Amino acid sequence: MRPSSFAAPQWLWLLVAVAALGVLYVVVQRRSRPYAVRLPGLDLLADLVPRRAQWRKHVPVVLLLASMALLTVAVARPEGTRQVPRERATIIVALDTSLSMAADDVSPSRDAAARRAATRFIRGLPSRFNVGLVSFSGGVALVQAPTQDHERVARAVQDLTLGSGTAIGEAVHTSLTAISELSVSGGVQAPPARIVLLSDGTRTVGRTVPDAADEARRAKVPVSTIAFGTQGGVVAVEGQLIPVPVDRAALARLADATNGTSYVAESGQSLEKVYDDIGSQVGTVTERTEVTPGWTGLGLGVAGAAALLSLAWGVRFP
Repeated sequence: MRPSSFAAPQWLWLLVAVAALGVLYVVVQRRSRPYAVRLPGLDLLADLVPRRAQWRKHVPVVLLLASMALLTVAVARPEGTRQVPRERATIIVALDTSLSMAADDVSPSRDAAARRAATRFIRGLPSRFNVGLVSFSGGVALVQAPTQDHERVARAVQDLTLGSGTAIGEAVHTSLTAISELSVSGGVQAPPARIVLLSDGTRTVGRTVPDAADEARRAKVPVSTIAFGTQGGVVAVEGQLIPVPVDRAALARLADATNGTSYVAESGQSLEKVYDDIGSQVGTVTERTEVTPGWTGLGLGVAGAAALLSLAWGVRFP
């Protein structure tokens, strides 16, 4: 119930008045003590009269002030946020199919684990989402244009083949082109879009990553990146073991520059968790909602408690 904003924040100035009342109460209590008159025989009388804890007389007043503060917050119309399912969106899954994906530092291999996790991600997206598939190595291919036939896209993932080179910038450009070409019938506003790009290496050919980031930023399409694999990965090329470390920094910069999110995954299990997190992000939208009734009810409840305690303990409000 914690508010993230207020629809009428000007009313919060009333909290100053509530605080002033609290300070005034403390001052009055302190000033009343010196004027107490001590009469003979009071000690004996005090032994005959049941003692009441001094703190009791302050509790109803404190609760009353707290209720006034809560009701003031309610008057300011507090707003909270909640996640609601997104009805429509376009997601482009861009998968690195360079030869380095054959490295077996991830069981059974980077490529096999990536395909399995991507397939699971695609099948788990809301049915009304348009999903497309882009593969990239030295060249880039729009394997499947955005469609609501998710099973078709999932099957296409299994038909990908590996090649030399890593054209990350070109993959972003091709994904953006696919998004822009998606026809929207009836003049309906285009749904929000996002690119989810998985790679294990450094860009070697084609557009630079900063150029691709600039293009995505202008199109207002976030790019969420997944740096997949370990820093100790190697791949055999013509009998030689070639190190294929993951360029995490470059992928993180691409995500940051486009208001996307960067992830690191070093196993098939962690990759599936990353895709689950991305799915929860793209599948929902943050919606503001007013939470005034909750704060009002809480304020009235505290005021009621103050009244009941005052009656039960015989405490009079000053």
